Amino acid sequence: MPDQIRVQHVSGPRHQIAYRRQGSGPPLVLLHPLALSGAVWGEFADRLSERFDVIAADARGHGDSGWDGAPFSLDDLAGDVATLLDGLGLEAASLAGLSMGGSTAIRFAAQHPARVVRLLVADTTAWYGPDAVRTWDERADSVLATPRPNQMPFQVDRWFTEGFRQRHPDEVHRVAGVFLRTSSLAHAQACRALGAMDSRDRLAAITAPTLVLTGAEDYATPPAMGRAIADGVPSGTARVLDGLRHLSLIEAPDLAGTAAGFLTGTGAAGTGAAGTGARA
Repeated sequence: MPDQIRVQHVSGPRHQIAYRRQGSGPPLVLLHPLALSGAVWGEFADRLSERFDVIAADARGHGDSGWDGAPFSLDDLAGDVATLLDGLGLEAASLAGLSMGGSTAIRFAAQHPARVVRLLVADTTAWYGPDAVRTWDERADSVLATPRPNQMPFQVDRWFTEGFRQRHPDEVHRVAGVFLRTSSLAHAQACRALGAMDSRDRLAAITAPTLVLTGAEDYATPPAMGRAIADGVPSGTARVLDGLRHLSLIEAPDLAGTAAGFLTGTGAAGTGAAGTGARA
């Protein structure tokens, strides 16, 4: 998604919600990962904009979206998606979410099943496990205590494979820049929201056809977490993407073809990106 795309806003009850919009066709809302923004989507969004009206939102406190500093939950983030759709006059849309954006999309799709046409989530989970509250609280504390540049080695290793980092340093630098511009306070609060999240009992309420993609090398949200989502959604399918880590859709923008095929109902959900294998 080019940086020159104008940032627009929808007014919510407590803050403004920022978004970038490009392309034409059926509406598709993109929800970004933790501590990033809608600016992160890059070539993946560009490719989808050839077939969709792509609306890349910023989560509260991230990017150009407002935040009053109060604690927020996944329900709040899902509520912001509803506010965005209302503000744009959209009764329904397809959703694609990556990492935290996927968790948000799952919560929204369970709360508002009639408003989701199709749901694609990648490298995400409905629940981080029994120790989630403690581990995410510790991570939030670390976010606040550590200067953002010093957090980059941990982040970059989780996001991208070593080979990608060597071949595409400019893209890694671009994504890192989005991270460095993110508020540490909002990052920490989002960590706590993810730790408190448990959407397992809500998966059955999702009526949209759902595709879950997970990088085979994703150790932040490994493939078993993706399969658990697909198993819980009545029309869910999981695919594992060989040779990718946590930001699979950014590392392999050719997956836009897989996404478009699924979102339009015209392609095989398991088709991988060029150079990337996809398997059930």
